[in-house]
Amino acid sequence: MPLSKAPLSAVLLAASRRPALRRAVTGTPATRRVVDRFVAGETLDDALGAVRTLTADGIAVTLDHLGEDVTDRAQARRTRDAYLAALEALATLGLGTAAEVSVKLSAFGQGLPDGHDLALELVRPVVEAATAAGTTVTVDMEDSRTVDSTLAAVAELRKEHPGTGAVLQSMLHRTEDDAKTLAVSGSRVRLVKGAYDEPDTVAHRSRKDVAAAYARCLEILMSGPGYPMVGSHDPAMVQRAHELAAQHSRAADSWEVQMLYGIRTDEQRRLAAAGTRVRAYIPYGSDWYAYFMRRLAERPANVAFFLRSLATRS
Repeated sequence: MPLSKAPLSAVLLAASRRPALRRAVTGTPATRRVVDRFVAGETLDDALGAVRTLTADGIAVTLDHLGEDVTDRAQARRTRDAYLAALEALATLGLGTAAEVSVKLSAFGQGLPDGHDLALELVRPVVEAATAAGTTVTVDMEDSRTVDSTLAAVAELRKEHPGTGAVLQSMLHRTEDDAKTLAVSGSRVRLVKGAYDEPDTVAHRSRKDVAAAYARCLEILMSGPGYPMVGSHDPAMVQRAHELAAQHSRAADSWEVQMLYGIRTDEQRRLAAAGTRVRAYIPYGSDWYAYFMRRLAERPANVAFFLRSLATRS
């Protein structure tokens, strides 16, 4: 009997944080070839190549230097330096807000002792560099234990850099209230379903409930004066976003659709050609394992693609 999505997702998400499995998966050459579907490459030059290709097609981008849950301050400082290098390179392309960056605060030391202050200290120069380059930073949301710290950091950064974006996950019970708080003028909010294994005390567990919560949060954001970023590959949700934009007389430049690099690429181009603002989330770097496992957990089709590719390429 095949596994249902919920237990399979739980297994994959648990595997994303197991070092022994990480070594096994990342040490398989066939795996790395499959990863190329979801990850632009291991170097900044690889990522910039993807930036040039996508922006030439009218698709904006956000760069994510992969890495999370760092275990020492030196790693956190290397994350900061990687983003400063990325922003310096993006500035030379002159793309403005068509090329921004996304950061995970756990990669800046959020999980270390005094991690909130450390992460804020290290991410601040990244946000300053983004402002100087004429672009923005969006602060990714991670598991539920980090939500308060992450939103507090965004609020602090927005005092001097109001374009700093937040991310909300509809799977969490609290998110509708957070959406109401963040649906204010000047606020940039990316809404996603969420890709972490959360207990039912804090999160919706069924796909149906997560989708219903997404629709409710989407309506809150689209009816407010902020800048919603619709993080979804679901055609029904993207269509609903267009309906809400029309219903609330939103200008085309007052919201956008965001999709992951390598997923529904034809649809990304189609939407952009039709006049919708589209942004692709481009991950790059050598620490791709946790990101890759979450992509597998999100959709059974991704697991099937992975297994077929291993069978044919190994």
